[in-house]
Amino acid sequence: MEQFQGKGIVVVGLSTEGQDAFRFFLSHNLNVIGADRRDEQTFFQAYPALLQYKSQLSLGTTYLSRLKDADIIVRTPGMALSTPELQEAEKAGKTITSNTKIFFSLCKAPIIGVTGTKGKGTTSTLIYEMLKKSGKHAYLGGNVGTPLLGVVDKILPSDWVVLELSSFQLEDLEMSPHIAVVLMVTQEHLANFDPLATNFHISREAYVAAKKNIVSHQKETDTAVVYADNESSLSFASSTPAKILTYGTGSGVNARIDKGNVSLLIENTPYGIAGLRSMKLRGSHNLENIAAASLAAYAAHVSIQDIQTVAQNFQGLPFRLETAGVKQGVTYINDSFSTTPETTIAAIHAFTDPIIVILGGSEKGSDFTEMGKAIAKSTVKKVIVIGQMTERIIASLQKGGFQGEILSGLTTMHDMVVTASHMAKSGYVVLLSPACASFGLFKNYKERGIQFMYEVSRL
Repeated sequence: MEQFQGKGIVVVGLSTEGQDAFRFFLSHNLNVIGADRRDEQTFFQAYPALLQYKSQLSLGTTYLSRLKDADIIVRTPGMALSTPELQEAEKAGKTITSNTKIFFSLCKAPIIGVTGTKGKGTTSTLIYEMLKKSGKHAYLGGNVGTPLLGVVDKILPSDWVVLELSSFQLEDLEMSPHIAVVLMVTQEHLANFDPLATNFHISREAYVAAKKNIVSHQKETDTAVVYADNESSLSFASSTPAKILTYGTGSGVNARIDKGNVSLLIENTPYGIAGLRSMKLRGSHNLENIAAASLAAYAAHVSIQDIQTVAQNFQGLPFRLETAGVKQGVTYINDSFSTTPETTIAAIHAFTDPIIVILGGSEKGSDFTEMGKAIAKSTVKKVIVIGQMTERIIASLQKGGFQGEILSGLTTMHDMVVTASHMAKSGYVVLLSPACASFGLFKNYKERGIQFMYEVSRL
């Protein structure tokens, strides 16, 4: 903590992660100011407990005015590094850092980091559960679980930490995890419409480059787990001196996905881990997550038996192919966490029943072409399209050859669920898997998913 002593610290962005950093510095009696672009009424309505620190907060349109008083600026991942005020501060010799960078520098335990475009939360949680099953004391953080900077002083060298890491958390990271897991990397965050954020990547290349920090600072004694079926993911292997473990459907991988099953190859001996018939997770795409998690856990010295037990019994995370209920023979599935076309394609492929899918939301710079083709070839019978991306999604469906019914113009979750229930027959699946961000109609994916669950409960 010596690097913070006697320094003026400003934490920019006071949502969950920012508050964790703000309280961390307060707990060490350091000179810290919290800054957030929301005005006082909006901010304290959301976080009334922070009223006690009002004198140490800079809120509203002038929230960045306190940067001039800072020696160290802890930026939220949602704030672009190109922000003029940050650029000026850096030129003036101020240190620009983040919650993630500080945690990496202070954490005494080995870190397992997980990144990719889809599956990060599920894979991270699988690894965490496998570590716990083996008797290890583990922490789960990053974009899943809870922020961990506030407890970093309690983490022992004998513990393990699992972090789900976004491209924005990785883009300026100067250390890499001891075990880095690279899932499928496609495209995301190429546009920004989050009213509380400014960050986005100017190109797919910039997005991939940001993620490569998960391996680029590794040592030869570290491990990188990469997805061999995805060219972008596999390219990470050439950016690290670490030991490489691969998973995928081809030959020569360390964890193979074949005929609906995952097996680890240990010293030329295959060990079955889980399969579509034995696991509780829904969807064949989760075989990839299980394969990646199994390799990471094995690299962390978890036994094959403990890996198998967790892989077969893990039921998944909220808002990810979560069953919201069964009403009059119709199954309602909450996949609100799906904010990319790739995750929606995976969700659709998880079912063989007739599907009514709810799609749409706000811009993330995604290409819906492949999703349109996939839906046209799937069991989807009807599509409800909502939000800002309506025209683009409908165009992709039509271009892809979808022959089913397309309905648009609905603006409330109540109308979406009720309309879907009227369209559905017994044996159908009503799937909320938007393929888009939620901004505009909903505050975030959690609110969107909670509203879906509520409306289903009222049917």
